[in-house]
Amino acid sequence: MSTTTASSTTAVDPAYRPLVLRVARRERLSPSFLRLTLTGDDLATFGAGGWDQRVKLVPPRAGVSWHGTGPGWYEWWLSLPDAQRPPMRTYTVRACRPQLREIDVDFVLHGVDGHDAGPAGPAASWAATAAPGDEITVIGPSAPGSGRMWGVEFAPPPTARTLLMAGDETAVPAVCSVLEALPAGVRVAALLEVPTAADVLAPVTAADAEVVWLPREGAAHGELLCAAVRERTAALVQAPAAAGPVALEDVDVDAQILWEVPEAAATCGPEDLYAWLAGEAAVVKELRRHLVRDLGVPRQCVAFMGYWRRGRSEGA
Repeated sequence: MSTTTASSTTAVDPAYRPLVLRVARRERLSPSFLRLTLTGDDLATFGAGGWDQRVKLVPPRAGVSWHGTGPGWYEWWLSLPDAQRPPMRTYTVRACRPQLREIDVDFVLHGVDGHDAGPAGPAASWAATAAPGDEITVIGPSAPGSGRMWGVEFAPPPTARTLLMAGDETAVPAVCSVLEALPAGVRVAALLEVPTAADVLAPVTAADAEVVWLPREGAAHGELLCAAVRERTAALVQAPAAAGPVALEDVDVDAQILWEVPEAAATCGPEDLYAWLAGEAAVVKELRRHLVRDLGVPRQCVAFMGYWRRGRSEGA
């Protein structure tokens, strides 16, 4: 059984530009998840990439008007004093409907309504009170395509027979988007740690998918996810590498970005396993160490992304 991979090539390289959008609808999916549907004429040329595509959201800052959508937007943004510069944060395009000029973005309400993953960031704080008609700027590609240049990191080798996706609540929008795009015949296990049982969602997928929700209900962040990954990989990976543990450089998650997504490899090694890991950086680091160092899963078959760091805000 082969998987469908995300293509990394296209005839047009995308230029990233600001899209000034407005809220069309809001839907509270669960205690921790909020979906905003954004719309605007600028989406007529938005470069949808599918899968786990990332874009930048720039929530408004009082007294600062957006400079426009021309090629000098980034230099203008950098030139603003820190106190005036609107923050820029990374989010997943949960769904895109080009014909309607709409995209959906799902927010985790960090620090809102008692959420347990730290103080609210600027995007979540804005989303929590955003109403239809409110404006936000989205930085996205100007031509459709797929692959790294479109913010798409999901790229399993064509030989992968089993996909393992694991993450905390911040990874749920990306995982659900991938699940809904996978075709029939693909075997995937998705392990998702969320704050409470009320945060369990119901993604629709044609794939042969097992989605395991892990409500913390007060447990330490990452505790249930790490245990579930270890249990699952004990069944998927038959034995550690014959040569023993694999040497793996350490990453200081407080000083370095934990993000490594190999280019699509030709093969996934003897187990034909591809792992996609995302969420809090220290937890992702532990999961990566278990798969690559302890079990000997080839590095080219493990994508890992530290979406956030406990106690630290995302930089632009």
